[in-house]
Amino acid sequence: MVPAPSGQVTALFLFDVAEELRLDQARALLGLGPEAHPPTLHPSVPPYVRYADPPIQADAATLGLHLPDGTDLGVRVRLFDYGVVSLALTRTCPGTFADLHALAREATARPLEVLAADLCRQCTERLAPALVEPRASQLTEDYVVAALVHDGHGQPADALLAAHGTDIARLLRLEAAELSVQEHDEVLQHRLSYLASDLVIPSWNGAFVYDSAAGLAGALELLEFANSQLLQFRYYDQRLEADLRRIYGRLQTTRWYDSLIGRRHTAAARELHALFIDVNELVDRTENALKLVGDVYAARLLGLASARLGLEAWKHAVRDQLDTLDRIYRFAVDQTSMDRGELLELTVVLILLLELVLFFLGVMR
Repeated sequence: MVPAPSGQVTALFLFDVAEELRLDQARALLGLGPEAHPPTLHPSVPPYVRYADPPIQADAATLGLHLPDGTDLGVRVRLFDYGVVSLALTRTCPGTFADLHALAREATARPLEVLAADLCRQCTERLAPALVEPRASQLTEDYVVAALVHDGHGQPADALLAAHGTDIARLLRLEAAELSVQEHDEVLQHRLSYLASDLVIPSWNGAFVYDSAAGLAGALELLEFANSQLLQFRYYDQRLEADLRRIYGRLQTTRWYDSLIGRRHTAAARELHALFIDVNELVDRTENALKLVGDVYAARLLGLASARLGLEAWKHAVRDQLDTLDRIYRFAVDQTSMDRGELLELTVVLILLLELVLFFLGVMR
């Protein structure tokens, strides 16, 4: 007889707190040396996960976070070098879909969101010296992962889907009522399995995982990273939109004497070029933060999760704005060259006129 799986719901709350988080300095602030926290985040992380700069993982006690009295939450914090703080708040329950549904609803309720924001504030206060350009206003992402965890010998995933597909679809949509056939099929068609007894179904707001404890840890790792990328690209999109709007205004409201001295678009061109290089560097760093070595399934899972989150659309939006930025920069450079050319021509004409005046006055022979 196959043992009944246990239930677990993890609410991920991610905060974009700074332009950069210096991890070496953060480790020193937390009293964690390289030997205490090696590059692998924890023993259950799959060997195919390779970070360019491995994030720091710590529990609430290590970070000195204060939790409300009587809380039954497990709290894990992960600090990414690109300025993202991710909190995983976990509760366990019996392995029934009714229990999972109840905990998933609690995970999306306002009190847990407020608690996560307070824990993030405590983190950033302690790590303030390691934050580069802290955000005045933080963007956030949240994601709920409901899981059934077995001992490695669970029932086949196909059998689970046949018996509880309706429950899983309702769980991912957080709906008490039965879904339409169309919505039911749309939710369940985006799924992935490697072994007969594992299953991952990601959605835009959460995921369902049926796996062993180690398999769940690997899936959570990839789902969390995909959400951190989404958060970063949302920030880049927001930043570029605001900067482009501001630069448009500057280009359209130049001072009358700027063109006379050849500086009509010079300042804007320099600012555009600096912004283009800065955001390009940040985008490259975000996209290259994680490598999946020799594991096609992990790459497929990350790709499926990213697709369900709409990450590619955000990437395209950022790239389109970078292209627009590049075109505006080239326009500003061309206009600056034209203004300087016109200034040079005007200078030559004025010199000739001055020579003519001096000639007729008899000053020049």
